[in-house]
Amino acid sequence: MKLPHPLTGELFESPVPAGSGWPEDPAVRRTPVARDADGVLRLAGTGELGELEARVSVCRACPRLVEWREEVAVGKRKSFADQPYWGRPIPGWGDPEPRILIAGLAPAAHGGNRTGRVFTGDRSGDWLFASLYRVGLANQPTSEHAGDGLRLTGARMIAAVRCAPPANAPTPAERDTCAPWFRRELELVLPTTRAIVCLGKFGYDVLLNALAAVGAAVPKPRPKFGHAVEHRIGDLTVLGCFHPSQQNTFTGRLTEPMLDAVLARAKALSGL
Repeated sequence: MKLPHPLTGELFESPVPAGSGWPEDPAVRRTPVARDADGVLRLAGTGELGELEARVSVCRACPRLVEWREEVAVGKRKSFADQPYWGRPIPGWGDPEPRILIAGLAPAAHGGNRTGRVFTGDRSGDWLFASLYRVGLANQPTSEHAGDGLRLTGARMIAAVRCAPPANAPTPAERDTCAPWFRRELELVLPTTRAIVCLGKFGYDVLLNALAAVGAAVPKPRPKFGHAVEHRIGDLTVLGCFHPSQQNTFTGRLTEPMLDAVLARAKALSGL
């Protein structure tokens, strides 16, 4: 059954077929599809960021994640039962030549998996985008859905795993299968990137693995994750930040001033 997009009113199936007109959909019907780890490795070899985004958004390499994201897209949450769900992997999003990169874990089942944009449509995203707006990296304080007019200035977001995982916990095999997408996107934006903010230890570990894989001189032993820690790696500064999950924000482990301070520091380091 097709349902209306909450912004455009256009009717879409859940999950959303590639090239069917969903706002900000980077893929077309002929975009090649990775169906296993070897396919991800091969298709991640593109030199065009837009083409990489498109290929990420149709990936079907991890059977458990494909089944889960599509099951959620069909079953929906009661509060979103009148909306179509994206139900596909979430590509990186933001400035194509960023000074700041923000790396996180994975899309939320009823957040990015619903809206089609990374970190969008859930409480964690609400915290993150409000902070980006307060420090001058976003043109509006909310990110409700792809196509809502939001723009980032000098910043880009990527997730270590591109599909919403059950219990927000991808397996090591799923992380490793997805790694070439992350690594290639990192490689394509590194020439302009000066600061990388890692939201949580999972994203931090994946980032260090990717930096090492693309030839960065990651120290040994590896620097430890912590909130507001800074590590210099070549021309980059890597900053740690507690993830703006409800577990952290409801308990006060992460506050708005703490999040603002890390993003403001990244902005200062990047020269924006």
